[in-house]
Formats: sequence, C-alpha cells, structure tokens
Amino acid sequence: MAQKNPDHARGPAKRLRRMHQWLERAYGPQQWWPAKTGFEVVIGAYLTQNTSWRAVEKSLKNLQVADAMTINGIRTLSMSELQELIRPSGFFTRKAPALKAFVSMLDSEFEGSLDILADMPTNRLRKRLLELPGVGLETADAILLYALGHAVPVADEYLRRVVERHGLFTKAPKKNRGGYEALVSLTRAAFAEDAARMREHLYGEFHALIVAVGKAHCSRTPSCQGCPLARDPHLG
Repeated sequence: MAQKNPDHARGPAKRLRRMHQWLERAYGPQQWWPAKTGFEVVIGAYLTQNTSWRAVEKSLKNLQVADAMTINGIRTLSMSELQELIRPSGFFTRKAPALKAFVSMLDSEFEGSLDILADMPTNRLRKRLLELPGVGLETADAILLYALGHAVPVADEYLRRVVERHGLFTKAPKKNRGGYEALVSLTRAAFAEDAARMREHLYGEFHALIVAVGKAHCSRTPSCQGCPLARDPHLG
C-alpha cells in the first residue's frame, strides 16, 4: 500500500509556514523595510501605493535633497511643494494631502510623536490609521509592522496569488476586505506556534520574502521554473 505524501496532511497554515522556510533558504534574510527611520517607512508606505519601488525611490531622493524626510519636513512644506517632490511616485495630488493628514493627526492627537502613536493598542491604532485618507488595509498594516513595531501580518497581491495558485483556500481570496483579512488570519495561524517575541520579525521577513518570490515568479502570469515554491505538491 502506497504511503500518502505527508504534505497532504498539512493544513493551510502549516503549509504556508513551510513555504516561508523554503523562501528563507532560497533568498536569505531580507531585513525590510528599506528605511533609516520609522517616519521614512510611513512615507514609503504611502508612496508605494499603485506604483513601483523604483518610482518611489525617486520621490524619496527628492525629499532627502529637500531635507524633508522628517515629520517637520512634511509639516513645513507647502502642498504644492510636496506634490512636486513626490511627483515621480504618481497620484501625487492624492498622496500629498494624505501625508499631510497623517502629520496633522500626529500633531493634534499624539504630540507630533511616532513613539506616542506607537503606544496605542494595536486594534485601536489600526482602526485610527484606517480612518485617515489614503490609508487602506495593506498600508495600515505596513505602517503598524515596519514603522511602529506592532506584530501584525501584511497581505498583498503577491500573497493572494501564492495562496490561490497553491490551493491554500477552497475558494480563491477575493480582492476585497474579506479576502484581505482572510490572508492576514492565515498568516497569523502559520506563525502561531512561534514565540510571540519573534512574530514581529517573522511577519516582516515573510512579507518581504513573498514580495521577492512574487516579483521573480508570481506576477499576473506565473513563471514557476526555478521558483522555490515549485516543489509544493499542491501547486495548481
């Protein structure tokens, strides 16, 4: 009698945790987010919406040259000046007011301090971020994790594709809030057996690794040859 492949006995969360191990071996430590300060992470999280990181880097360089990569820098720039500096990232007429609104919230509610903001309980803080203009679920969670040090998973389109293509859900997660939260819940479950003190690091590395494999192999048209996840027997 043939033995069953042990992977068939794995639940979706355990399979996703195993994928993390494959990606970690293939790509090594990612050490995300590429920023020197928490506020630079915040700026990057806003600017990277609907654009490439290469475009974001041009905007970040403009802000650095203008000595505006700080809370006070964004605060003191006029709206038109900020729009011009971040123009390479696209949607600058929307992103500039959104950045201004973030700083305004810091000033009016948290004494202009990211540290004071970060002290808010995670659930309340996530809710407050989502009330800001220009902040969706992925942006809020990226800020929570990479800028404010809260252990929350970040889900993106690359993760949705991996989950769908590897059949981790019975039905593919939709591109809506319910689908996003399902991906977050799956990621939480995947790392539930890891020490709580390690989860912030693990969530950060996992998201970065998913982006790495997504860019290399899991775009709109999958390219599975050489993919570290191609060994998954459930790959559709």
